[in-house]
Amino acid sequence: MQINIHHAFLPHTDADASLAFYRDVLGFEVRNDVGYGGLRWITVGPAGGAGTSIVLYPPQATPGVTDDEKRTIVEMMAKGSFGMIVLATPDLAAAFEKIQAADAEIVQEPTDQPYGVRDCALRDPAGNMIRIQQAPC
Repeated sequence: MQINIHHAFLPHTDADASLAFYRDVLGFEVRNDVGYGGLRWITVGPAGGAGTSIVLYPPQATPGVTDDEKRTIVEMMAKGSFGMIVLATPDLAAAFEKIQAADAEIVQEPTDQPYGVRDCALRDPAGNMIRIQQAPC
C-alpha cells in the first residue's frame, strides 16, 4: 500500500498576511484560494506543483469547537504552540538570508541540532512555528 501526504493544515488569523508570507517570503505558489461565509481557505505549496500542499484555514471554521476552545486556539497560535510544520531546502543559508531580509519573525538562526540536523525556526504571521532544515545531500 502506498499512502502520500496530500495536505497539511495550518490556521491563519489574517488571510492576506498569510498569503503574502507563504507566497512572497517562502516562494510558494497559490494552488487554491476559496472564500465562503466571510472566511477564507488558501492552499499553497512548492512552486511547480510538486509535493504536499499547505491549507491555511480560519480556525474559527473548525466544526465542533466551542467558543472557549476557539479562544484557546488563538492564544496558542500567538505563542507559536498550536500549529507547526517542518520544511526542507537544499540551501538553508540562502533561504534564511532571504527570510531574514523579509523581516520574518526569527525564532532561531541556523543551528546544528544535537539530533543531527541543521535547521532554523521562524513564525508565520499567525504565530505558527516553521522549522526549515538543510536537506540531506
